[in-house]
Amino acid sequence: MRFRTPSIRSAQAGLAAAFAAALIATGCATPTPYDYSAFKQSRPASILVLPPLNSSPDVAATYSMLSQVTLPLAESGYYVLPVSLVDETFRQNGLYNPPEMHEVAPQKLREIFGADAALYINIKQYGTSYAVLASESRVTAEARLVDLRSGQSLWQGEATASSAEGRSSSGGLVGLLVQAVVAQIVESVTNRSHPIAGITSNRLLAAGRPSGMLYGPRSPNYQKDGSVPR
Repeated sequence: MRFRTPSIRSAQAGLAAAFAAALIATGCATPTPYDYSAFKQSRPASILVLPPLNSSPDVAATYSMLSQVTLPLAESGYYVLPVSLVDETFRQNGLYNPPEMHEVAPQKLREIFGADAALYINIKQYGTSYAVLASESRVTAEARLVDLRSGQSLWQGEATASSAEGRSSSGGLVGLLVQAVVAQIVESVTNRSHPIAGITSNRLLAAGRPSGMLYGPRSPNYQKDGSVPR
């Protein structure tokens, strides 16, 4: 019995087909550029940050995150209304929890606070989880920027950070167990979630990141990256 060997031409055709399929797959995986058209048209200069919704079991999440959102927004070039003043204004008007505050109409928020846009934040994860070989504090949040003059959504995004980032896993099983014990002690004794929330806030709200916030008018990068029409 004689075995047929594939010809060079047929082999080349097979390789070409595989390469084309790989190109198609890669093209499908390319993320769609974020649509900033509404953001560019609105050009907000001042932002009202509402106390975040808390979907996590940790009651400290809302004000831990709220206390750390001003810095990345201000460094991105926006005037941010003082968050403590905003919270107290809501309370003086009978609104004591974030879900009630988030229900206020954009036009009413504009009337009360005079800001160009409002930032709505939802904390999806906040706190420390413990396991035999791994303990970590993780904070995940999503945000949406809304034009208070028109009620139109300008931008939305999500970010996460974890205390487990950058940990090495060397040393075998014994090394992993030792690292896990040390990590659990640190996570238990210190409130790691609060600084992790600060990292999440920066990743979520600092301008210049892929699909992130645009630079505001107080930033030296405003209009320099082509994001806002001159």
